[in-house]
Amino acid sequence: MSTFNIIELDVVRWGEARGIIQNSNSAAQVKKTQEEVQELVDAIAVNDKAGIIDAIGDVMVTLTMIAAIEDLPLVACYQAAYDQIKNRKGYLDANGLWIKES
Repeated sequence: MSTFNIIELDVVRWGEARGIIQNSNSAAQVKKTQEEVQELVDAIAVNDKAGIIDAIGDVMVTLTMIAAIEDLPLVACYQAAYDQIKNRKGYLDANGLWIKES
């Protein structure tokens, strides 16, 4: 089992122990994710590396809760996203614009 899978399992168990997975729902967890993303935005704005680490972790925890509530393995969601983008051709230019290659 990979480190990622072990941490996912630990986070799911943490959520179960606190009743989050049994008593919450995806919509509530999306709202929590939005709050955590705002904390990430705020940490990035002031270049707070510790805050960035914490916020990314918190976002990942809330996404893990959503995946567990929906009975989806988080790594499968991650893989599906990668599978969708892996063959895209293009690059991000210096102005932050995605340039598609045909």
